[in-house]
Amino acid sequence: MTISTGLIFVLAGAALSAALPGFGSAKATGMVGEAAAGVITEDPSKFGKVLIMQVLPGTQGLYGFLTAILLLSYSGVLGGGFSENPVSIEKGLAFFCACLPIIIVGPLSAIAQAKAAVGGVGIVAKNPDQSGKGIIFAAMVETYAVLALLVSLLAIIQINGIAL
Repeated sequence: MTISTGLIFVLAGAALSAALPGFGSAKATGMVGEAAAGVITEDPSKFGKVLIMQVLPGTQGLYGFLTAILLLSYSGVLGGGFSENPVSIEKGLAFFCACLPIIIVGPLSAIAQAKAAVGGVGIVAKNPDQSGKGIIFAAMVETYAVLALLVSLLAIIQINGIAL
């Protein structure tokens, strides 16, 4: 396998798609975990409710991972198709640009979602029966991560069908 500029763009897109949203999710779940730990030291029965809050900002890391795997698959790096059809510089750059929505929105939305989820943990601390409201506040931020994922995935799929 020859390393071309197109391949470098594909690998950079995949690496950043997995790494940056993963970093954002790790940081975000840690933030919520700290707040959740404080709540369960006072009342361990609230563990299940605060755990849900902690899990929510972890999805952006999964979205980034999914984008990276799809990119590597569609570009031919996974599955052995790359040897027969190396990625041109134009197509490699297009694949990289397709990853930008999840690269940018993924980590930022994870941190924003963590802030909303920490607020939700505060709701659980004082009014555990209102935990659903805290979940909704955090879930609203998820919308933007899902939109970024969809744009990246649809662009990757479309680029694969274009002869560049």
